[in-house]
Amino acid sequence: MTGPAYGLVCLTVGPEVRFRTVTLSRYRALPPDEREAKLLDLYSDNIARLRGAAAYCAARGIRLYRMSSSLFPMLDLVGDETGAAVLERLSGPLREAGAAFEAAGIRVLMHPEQFIVLNSERPEVRASSLHALQSHARVMDGMGLARSTWNLLLLHGGKGGRAAELQALIPDLPDAVRLRLGLENDERAYGPQDLLPVCEATGTPMVFDAHHHVVREQLPGQEDPSVREWVMTARRTWSPPDWQVVHLSNGIDGPQDRRHSQLITQLPSAYWDVPWIEVEAKGKEEAVAALMQGDVPLPG
Repeated sequence: MTGPAYGLVCLTVGPEVRFRTVTLSRYRALPPDEREAKLLDLYSDNIARLRGAAAYCAARGIRLYRMSSSLFPMLDLVGDETGAAVLERLSGPLREAGAAFEAAGIRVLMHPEQFIVLNSERPEVRASSLHALQSHARVMDGMGLARSTWNLLLLHGGKGGRAAELQALIPDLPDAVRLRLGLENDERAYGPQDLLPVCEATGTPMVFDAHHHVVREQLPGQEDPSVREWVMTARRTWSPPDWQVVHLSNGIDGPQDRRHSQLITQLPSAYWDVPWIEVEAKGKEEAVAALMQGDVPLPG
């Protein structure tokens, strides 16, 4: 079999893939009649930069790209439709950006911010979380990306101890969200054993993160036998199985360090046959390049 596709996460350490933004306070300080012009300039530029990201990945043989969920600031601002209107005006360039990734054979995923908690105990948080997810799905739709887990929209489990609530709400999510949805284990609230029943009951694939698992369970490292067990268990939640995605990272000061290291120094043997691996390292493109060049051999 061919080697895995290692994925670039959002940006590069170098200047090649960078995006602009605006803070909420700065946006709200603008006169209302200037806000649309501000977003039009910013969105237009970021779409052009997104096409540049497609070209960057294509030139280096990178077949997996995690698109930043912050490309279009204020798009998910509740009660303000300025961002949505601007994005609609830019529907042509946005579609062309999506086509650039597809033409290069690059799979595009998105992993929205931690503040999205669909199963919160607070109704207003649930509502704002759904609104934000729908905004991200609107971007993916606008790019012409398939409503399937090929173009994954990934979340953590959310509020701890509320897996049943998460499971109950997933079937009622809008198709643009539900058909792309994946769930990832984390270091505190949801281990893979907590997410598995939700994934199996709702047909939602699990993205397994070995680093999170090792930290949460206080394991000696990513060569623990349970890592391979969970890779295989998670694979069964994917349809088709060869769409499986996992996350790869190492701790700076050892297996229990939550902080991501600059480069990947330990590639778990449990990942040897995983087809799609997102690389979560501070070194970004440098870490991906080292893996693609075979500079990080599997243990043993």
